[in-house]
Amino acid sequence: MAHRANAFIAVGDNPRSGEVRIVILGAGESGAGAAALAKKKGFDVFVSDLSTIKDKYKEILERYEIPYEEGQHTEEKILNANEIIKSPGIPDKAPIVKKIHGKNIPVISEIEFAGRYTNAKTICITGSNGKTTTTMLTYHILKSAGLNVGLAGNVGESFALQVAEQNYDYYVIELSSFQLDGMFDFRADIAVLLNITPDHLDRYNYEMQNYVNSKMRIIRNQTAADAFIFWNDDPIIQLRITNYELRITNDKLRNDKESCPTLYPFALTKGEDVIAYTEDKQLIIKTPKGNFNMEEELVALTGTHNLYNSLAAGIAAKLLDIKNEDIRRSLSDFKGVEHRLEKVAKVQGVEYINDSKATNVNSTWYALQSMKTPVVLILGGTDKGNDYGEIEALVKEKCRALIYLGVDNSKLHHFFDKTVAQTTEAHSMEEAVSKAYSIAEQGDTVLLSPCCASFDLFENYEDRGKQFKHCVRRL
Repeated sequence: MAHRANAFIAVGDNPRSGEVRIVILGAGESGAGAAALAKKKGFDVFVSDLSTIKDKYKEILERYEIPYEEGQHTEEKILNANEIIKSPGIPDKAPIVKKIHGKNIPVISEIEFAGRYTNAKTICITGSNGKTTTTMLTYHILKSAGLNVGLAGNVGESFALQVAEQNYDYYVIELSSFQLDGMFDFRADIAVLLNITPDHLDRYNYEMQNYVNSKMRIIRNQTAADAFIFWNDDPIIQLRITNYELRITNDKLRNDKESCPTLYPFALTKGEDVIAYTEDKQLIIKTPKGNFNMEEELVALTGTHNLYNSLAAGIAAKLLDIKNEDIRRSLSDFKGVEHRLEKVAKVQGVEYINDSKATNVNSTWYALQSMKTPVVLILGGTDKGNDYGEIEALVKEKCRALIYLGVDNSKLHHFFDKTVAQTTEAHSMEEAVSKAYSIAEQGDTVLLSPCCASFDLFENYEDRGKQFKHCVRRL
């Protein structure tokens, strides 16, 4: 299935160097990969990064002989572009992006760009929570079944670099709302939307509807030949699919059943039109490609939220004609995702769990819901407009103590000090783990599930999780 090219690239698949100028903002995983693909396709390419470029990405740029700059944005080298490929981490409010928009230069994502140059089938997964686990699980099923498949988007290697250097038949792609914002003509063969709960509202003018619109772009351009897998019990998703208002054209919903993707809703329990659910302690999936069932106790991932993730991945696998025995084996031997409810160690009868990937309130809700022992919860970081009311009852029920880990913990103090008898602050991971060690009692769980972004004290959530594991293992 070929993804439609936008009008700009109609000049041809391999225009002469210098005919069309593409500038890439940000030289991380997505930026360096996009630059390599653009150069391979014959474009005049320039890369600009306001920060220092990591050595592994410089190596890619230098291997492809791509000019670049770091530590600055030279406007005369950027604003003469025909098209800009922007890193998802760069917000629209950045000064250089405002100037680009002011000149009406098209701005797209790496995913949009790479999609122009592959005929591979794409399984695209988004959601406020669970998308990394579901992406990794889906990839694991396809890879274990022997498919020629790549892993891309928010995980794995750059989609664009893989398109430039590999020849995969399938791609499993995790998509953030930021990546979706830069996608216009790209079309997913299989789109998976796990849930929509408040997240990244600081990037969406604190307007939930803006964030919802972003997530719904996962089904943009889909046709009746495509599949849309979604959680049937999500009220926000349900509202958007009423009357089959699915097809997005020119940023507007279109009530046109004939051009809509085929719907594959999943839920925890059986219901009208639900094609995947749990019943009698079994996972049950029913699709036109055949049925699948498996005992819940044999699924490697634990917790209700992971049943949802397993159902979504299972539906995608069935639609791709993966054999039941291959799906069953992969669901039972999947090892999980680093930094997501990852058991680190048990020290003097206390379990330490790394859930650093919980960067929003709903994700921490799932983590707390799965806890069976008293919890010492480490939370905090860069607040994204969080409403902590969602976890207040669970915190009160399950938490022995809270440790606020952040530069500014005033909002956490204001909300939770009246809920939990014992609260304290930490300004480094070493301090947080040390305090947790002192507070926790035998049989407790120390849970790092921050609710927040990590950028006040850490490079990213991976850095935060790795520091937690290092400190725990030194106890």
